[in-house]
Amino acid sequence: MAKLKYVVKRNGAIVPFSQDRITNAIYRAAVSVGGRNREIAEGLSKQVVEILETRFGPKKHPTVEEIQDLVEKVLIENGHAKVSKAYILYREERNRRRKKEQGHVTQRSEYIPWEKIWHVLNWSVDHDLNTIKKLNGRIKNGEFPQIVAESEAAYAEDIQTVTRLIEERRNEVRVVTVAGPSSSGKTTTTMKVAHGLGQKGLRFVELNLDNYYFDLELHPRDEFGDYDFETPQALDIDLINQHLHLLLAGQEVRIPFYDFKTGKRYPDRTPIKLKEGDIILIDSLYGLYPPLTDGIADNKVNIYIEPLLQMKDNDGEYVRWTDIRLMRRMLRDSVHRAYDFESTLTHWHYVRAGELRGIIPYIGMADHIINSGMPYELPVYHARLVDHFAEWVERYRNDPLRLDAFERAERIHNMLKTVTPVEDESIVPKDSVIREFIGGLVVE
Repeated sequence: MAKLKYVVKRNGAIVPFSQDRITNAIYRAAVSVGGRNREIAEGLSKQVVEILETRFGPKKHPTVEEIQDLVEKVLIENGHAKVSKAYILYREERNRRRKKEQGHVTQRSEYIPWEKIWHVLNWSVDHDLNTIKKLNGRIKNGEFPQIVAESEAAYAEDIQTVTRLIEERRNEVRVVTVAGPSSSGKTTTTMKVAHGLGQKGLRFVELNLDNYYFDLELHPRDEFGDYDFETPQALDIDLINQHLHLLLAGQEVRIPFYDFKTGKRYPDRTPIKLKEGDIILIDSLYGLYPPLTDGIADNKVNIYIEPLLQMKDNDGEYVRWTDIRLMRRMLRDSVHRAYDFESTLTHWHYVRAGELRGIIPYIGMADHIINSGMPYELPVYHARLVDHFAEWVERYRNDPLRLDAFERAERIHNMLKTVTPVEDESIVPKDSVIREFIGGLVVE
C-alpha cells in the first residue's frame, strides 16, 4: 500500500496524490521531443514515487514543487536530458502563465494582433456595441435584428477581403491554411472562403488533418488522465509534411483514416492526387505551426480566425475571447459529440494550455486575420447557459481540484447575468458562423 496519500498544491490545498499525474507529465515532455514509450514514463515515475516515499509519509505531504524538482533529477540521472529540458521548459511556461493570471506579468504583446483589434474596436464604438450596457440598450429599443445584420456584414467583409487577396495570388498559391483556437469558427470560415474562391474559378482539395492523429494510446494526457487532442504532438506532423510535399510535387499519396470510436489510425486508406491548378485547403487548430508546412512557405496563405470581440462588461473589463469560445464549444459538443456542458468546462484547462503552447505564439505568421466575434451571440448564450454557470459556481466553489473550472464559471456567470437574453434565434442567418455552434448551419 502506497505511503503517499496527499500532495500540497501551490495555494496550500491538500489533494489526493496520484502517480499517474507524474507519469502523464513525463510522457507529455517525452512526446514533445519525439518519444512515445509510455512504459519508460511509468518506470521513471515509479522511481520518483519510491524516492518520495523515503522522504515523506502519511503525516508529511510533499509539495508540487518538491515533486517536480525530483522528476527533473530522475530524468537527468536516467540519461533523458532532452525530456528533462522539455519538462523544465513546460514547468517554466506554467509558472509564467500562473504569474500572468495573478496580475504579475502582462500578456506578451507580439501575440496580440493589435491592428486588427483596433479595427474591431472602432467598428464596435461606431455601432454602439463596445459595452454590454450599450448592447442591452439597443436590444431594449428593439434593434436586435439590426445588431445581427451589422455583425454579419462585418464578418462577410472580412471573408471578401481574404478571398480577394488570395485570388490576386492565384498563380502562386498552392496551400491555404485556416487556423485558430478551438471553436473560433474555422469550419464555417473555411467553407465560405472555399465557396468564394470557387466562384472565381479556383479549385480546392481539402486535407483533413484529423486522420493524422496518433493512436489514442500514444497520445499525451493531462493531469487528470484525460487524453489530450489539444496539442500539435497528438498529430503525426512528419507524415503530414511529407504528404504535402509529395502532393505539391504531383505525386499521389494515400491518406490514413482515424477512427475516433476505437482511437486507432489506419494507414494508406484514401488516394489523393492534385490536378493542375488545385490548391490544398487545410482547416486545423495548428495550421500555423511551422513544422506542419516546413519547406513550402512561399506557396501558402495563412488565415487566422478568432472571435476578437471588443466589448466591456459592467466592471470595465473586456469580455474574454476564450470565454466566448468555451460557451461555443459547450453548445457544439453537446449536439455533435454527445458531450455535456459541464464536461466541456472541466476539460477547458488543457484546451487552453494547448492553445497557449501550439497556437497563440504563431499568430504573427498569419497573412490575414478574420474576426468571428458577434456581439449578438452573448444574448443568445445567456438564454441557453446562464443557469448552468450559476450551478457550477456553487458546485466548484470549494473544490481545490476544480479551481480553474470555478474561476471560469464565476467570471462567465457574472458577465452573462448582466446581458439581456434573447431566446428567439430565428433571426440568426442559416449560414452564420454562430450556427456552427447553436445548430442549423447551411452554407451554399
